[in-house]
Amino acid sequence: MTQAPNKSSTAPIDFSRSAAARYVQLASLFRRRVESGQWPVGSQIPTVDELADECQVARATVRQALDLLEEEKLIERYRAKGTFVTGKPQEQFWCEVASNWDGQLIAPEGVSLEILAARDRRMPATADLSLGQLAQSYQYWKRRHWRNDRPYYLGEVFIDEKICRRIPAKAFETKTSMRILRELPGLEIVEAHQTLTLGSADPELADLLQLPLNAPVAHVHRSAVDQNGTIVFIGDGVYRGDVVRLDIKLK
Repeated sequence: MTQAPNKSSTAPIDFSRSAAARYVQLASLFRRRVESGQWPVGSQIPTVDELADECQVARATVRQALDLLEEEKLIERYRAKGTFVTGKPQEQFWCEVASNWDGQLIAPEGVSLEILAARDRRMPATADLSLGQLAQSYQYWKRRHWRNDRPYYLGEVFIDEKICRRIPAKAFETKTSMRILRELPGLEIVEAHQTLTLGSADPELADLLQLPLNAPVAHVHRSAVDQNGTIVFIGDGVYRGDVVRLDIKLK
């Protein structure tokens, strides 16, 4: 096994720019080194003392950061031998945020859906009225998506109540919202929008997505308009930032 190169910083890392715990920020740095190939799979990473010296932090902080990577099965420690990279984040677990309509219809392989809440006659607060007119009322679902026994997405969905009368309740346990709409007879989606913004996990999100507080997340807002100009679907979701991949064809 090879020795992963150590990266010397010209200046100490400024951890004060984030409210996240220092070891969480350090784990993000180390995770990125694995993901980028700076620490290749199979290589031995620098020692705790070397990393503490490079990053100007206590050895205990480095150990806490490495604990997180070990929990994610990215590294493995061997007594008297050192610590070695055993996998990459994208090899362990990832989710592609589709940037086109067809991609929205496909759920990643091995996904299970958990319904956290369902309510009748709700009105969305995030509707963009420039896209169309609101329905008289909506049905609401809050769902959590799991893959490889880990939650990766938390979504809130509003669907036109008139449409919902024709949707089997079981569909929300097995299909993406966009696929449910696509397969509904007589409904034509003439316009659909998606907006993605980056943020950090608040205490509620951190708990539901099993993330450290202030860990990176991606917020996605989606809406769909039918042939009558009615906004029949509004969805607000949050992806774990460590599993998101966004591919866009530029040409």
